[in-house]
Amino acid sequence: MILAWFDVKESKAFGEALADFYLARVKTDARGKKIKLIERKQRELLEKLTQKIVIFRAANKLNFYKKAQLINVFKWRMLEAGLDAAYVDELTSWVTHNL
Repeated sequence: MILAWFDVKESKAFGEALADFYLARVKTDARGKKIKLIERKQRELLEKLTQKIVIFRAANKLNFYKKAQLINVFKWRMLEAGLDAAYVDELTSWVTHNL
């Protein structure tokens, strides 16, 4: 029972998958498009991320340790992809709020 509390394999995998999902769509959507279109695509992408988070949250009981591990993996994946640190902090905060 107590060991399940520390089992973060699924949380980390979801954090990586969430970051990869976001990165794949941001890089392909941002090439040579107008600002308004990019903003609309960004809103749509955040809605899709919200849906993924809600589904994961419903299927998995997340304690604060699992949430922290998920967020940490997500944030570092985004930073390693070369996104601006301030933007990554803002996006990580948004994901944390939706968890």
